[in-house]
Formats: sequence, C-alpha cells, structure tokens
Amino acid sequence: MTTLDELKELAIEAQKKAYCPYSNFPVGAALECNDGTVFTGCNIENASYPIGICAERTAMSKAISEGHYDFKRIVIVANTADYCSPCGMCRQFMFEFSPELELICLNANHDAKSFSLNELLVHGFNGSSMSNR
Repeated sequence: MTTLDELKELAIEAQKKAYCPYSNFPVGAALECNDGTVFTGCNIENASYPIGICAERTAMSKAISEGHYDFKRIVIVANTADYCSPCGMCRQFMFEFSPELELICLNANHDAKSFSLNELLVHGFNGSSMSNR
C-alpha cells in the first residue's frame, strides 16, 4: 500500500504537469484504488473553457479506463492558502463510483485536511439512487 506521504508527493509531482495557461492555477491529484494501484492527474485547460478537465477527474478517468472502479482515497493539491477541495462537477463525478471516498486536500504549504466525499457532497446521486425514482 502507498503511504499518505507518498500519495502527497505523487500529487505534487502531477501538479507540475498541469496545463493551465488561462487560469495559472495548477492542480495535481493522486488517486489510490482499493487494490493499492495509484493513478495521478493534473488539470488540463482549453481555450474553450468548458472542455477542460480537472485533476481529480483526470486521475479517476485514467483509473476507470484501466478497469479500476474501487477507490480508497485521493490527494488533491493546489497553490492555495486554504485547502484545495474539488469543484462540484468533480464531487459528483467521484460520487458515481465511490461515495465513501476519502479526500485529502492540501494547501500551498502541503498541509492536509481530510474529508469524506459524503461530507462534501451531501445527498449526491448515482445510478442506484436514480433507479429508485
């Protein structure tokens, strides 16, 4: 298994690969699967802003495209004074696969604060909740 310090370092390294010429807001993420496999991601912007992708969704998309669907935790880092928490779109995307996911949010000093996804996305919905309508 990967240690929290190792996950932090992987997220920090991923942040360095961010393509963010419009916002100048690099974000990195390191996603640990339940089997111990780790996928990293960075934000990738585009001149057509809505088609960019956040670091969290990049990491999770890489994992899913490789057949991984069970996730333990994700570390997210940005150069912010406060802890970098995921946007609403990322929260809903992650909830689809892992409502109990642990999020470790870092700030510019690489201090960490831990949240559960359920804590950040109260009453999120996924395929199973939609079939109950």
